[in-house]
Parts: sequence; structure tokens; C-alpha cells
Amino acid sequence: MARHFAPRQGGDHLDIGAGHGDLIAIIQKQFAMNSCACDSRADLMRVANIHVDISDLNRQKLPYVDKSFDLVTCTEVIEHLENFRFVLRESFRVLRPGGVFVVTTPNVLNLASRIRYLTFGFANLFGPLKLQSQDRHLTNGHISPISHFYLIHALAEAGFIDMRVAVDKWQQRSLAWAALLWIPIKIGAALARSRERKRYGTIEASNEAAVRQINSLDIMLGRTMIVGCRKPLRS
Repeated sequence: MARHFAPRQGGDHLDIGAGHGDLIAIIQKQFAMNSCACDSRADLMRVANIHVDISDLNRQKLPYVDKSFDLVTCTEVIEHLENFRFVLRESFRVLRPGGVFVVTTPNVLNLASRIRYLTFGFANLFGPLKLQSQDRHLTNGHISPISHFYLIHALAEAGFIDMRVAVDKWQQRSLAWAALLWIPIKIGAALARSRERKRYGTIEASNEAAVRQINSLDIMLGRTMIVGCRKPLRS
């Protein structure tokens, strides 16, 4: 994926939810890009000479004009948001034609997470929140579990093309479950897809690849989901 979506040297980069700026430091070193940071607070930034533009990503548009950046990154952010689709649309808006967008989020469809959801009702890295309270620290602020298909759907709806999905690494716990569940999942998925086509008509040429990818090795075993995509040259 890194080779496929390598940004041009010296281009303009925006990191949404930049935090300490670790990703900015890597991108500046590898691609010599001019990086900007946007977050809900500025005091976390540790990279020198990086100004943080303050924005409430749940309620405010990104504070940039259209077509400002060659690369936009949004890593481990959307699971914290009330409306992640709005941020994806904003990312599309501020990208230049042909620009690259990279987004990551916890992979809630790995097998360890699926088993946790089956037995407890919550995916990995998500859990019960206090009711009638704004305190979300118990789940590290994770309030929106976003599965593979709905992230792909939201990106396509925003206008992105050429989507590539990867994961950071395979989990040992998911590997153990795969030894037990691989064949039943494959059989069950084939039966479910057949029923969806014949009875509900929800699977068609435009989405079949994304549906099948749900039970790929990377999605069933991966810890973090990484999606790279592009803004069309003409949009």
C-alpha cells in the first residue's frame, strides 16, 4: 500500500486528529512534505514548528479551503467521532484532485473481536459507556465501531476511488480462533451471500468485492484496518 499511495515529495499534507504529531514526523522525514495539523486541542503536539488548527470534528468543517492538500491522513480518529462520514466528506473536499487519503480504525471484524461481540455484545476496544455522562475515558473515547464494509461504503459515497485495504498485523488470538472457525465461516458466508442475492438483492457487482473481503484473512486476523484511496482527477 505504501508504494501504491506514496505521496509526491514536498507536497502539502494534513493530519486530522494529529495528537503528538508522530505521523507528521514520519511523513516529513520520508517525503519532506509541508505538514499541517488539525485537532480538538493543541497542547499535545510535540513536533517543532507545527501549528495545530483547532476544530471540533463532530460539529465544524475543517478550517481549510477546497483543494488544499496532496495528502490527508486520519489515523485512529473516526472511532472517536459521532459522525465519521462528515469527516470523510470534509477530507475529500480539502484534497486536491488525484490526492491521497489514508484512514485507519480498529478492525472490529477480526475473529477475537467477533467472538467478544458474540458473547458480550461489544467489539474489541469498545465497551459499556456511562449513561447520562460525557465521560468516555473508560473506552479511550471509542464510541463508534466502524466495520470494513461501512467504511468502504462511506468512502465511496464521499467520492473516493481506488480503495486499498490492509492491516497493521495479525493477532495471535484471532489466529487461534481461525483454526476452529475457518471452515464454518466460509460455509456460512457462502450460504448468507446466496440468500442475500436471491431474497433481498443487496449484493451486486458494485459491492460484491467489498462483501467478500469481510471474510478475507486480513480482516479476520488483522488488528487495525488501514484504507488508502484517492480523489479522482476529475470530480
